[in-house]
Amino acid sequence: MKILKKVVFTGLIGVLTLGVVGCSSSKEDESQLQSIKDKGVLTVATSADYPPYEFHKKVDGKDSIVGFEMMIAEEIAKDLGVKLEIKDMKFDGLLGAIKSGNADMVIAGMSPTEERKKAVNFSNVYYNGEHTILVKESNKDKYKNIEDLKSANIAVQKASLQETIAKDVIKTKDIKSLGKISDVILELENNNVDAAVVSKEAISGYLKQYPDLVESNVNLGENQGEGSAIAIDKSQDKTLVDQVNKTLDELKSKNKIEEFVQKATQLAQ
Repeated sequence: MKILKKVVFTGLIGVLTLGVVGCSSSKEDESQLQSIKDKGVLTVATSADYPPYEFHKKVDGKDSIVGFEMMIAEEIAKDLGVKLEIKDMKFDGLLGAIKSGNADMVIAGMSPTEERKKAVNFSNVYYNGEHTILVKESNKDKYKNIEDLKSANIAVQKASLQETIAKDVIKTKDIKSLGKISDVILELENNNVDAAVVSKEAISGYLKQYPDLVESNVNLGENQGEGSAIAIDKSQDKTLVDQVNKTLDELKSKNKIEEFVQKATQLAQ
């Protein structure tokens, strides 16, 4: 009888312990999302030199960070019931910003690569862009395929998917990695590199600014990357990722993201 009571008592303690752990976990889960709501601000880190994703534009005489991804960020903040704060920095410093707590998430045309997934959680992919090779018009016939580019000096944005393409698809050994896409374009314009790997959506403004730069005929293949997703630190609970995905699903169901892309593209021109 004593043994039976001991077993029952031990079982009750186990159930109570699990209940306490469950409650604690629930409170912790809630606090990670709740902290953003409590402070009333969603802080998003980005690299604002990547039109139409995100870029600087004077709006009503004031320098503002705009772009279709910033429109997405505004919708996420709205659904959370908070204000949006945008922090502009170099692309290679973005993940560090959320790891250090200086930002809640990264929205910057970032692909959810397997390597990045080791450090952060990602939302669902919300946009699939294309990549292209820029060259001087005088060199267009010189660089017609990937084989031609293997011996070329290629500029890319540091820590970007374009850097991976240069290394793993083109397999060039002469890569110049720079912090900003504008620096990448300038290096090509100044003849410091032979070519640049860039996002197709991000170059329309630069091509108008530098008419001697053109897209090459190099085919990079169909599988150029994993698309764009929002990065959130792994210390944040999945409830924040789930909330972000809820907003993204709503936007996609209404074709709002494509609408945002069109608006941002026009704004960038």
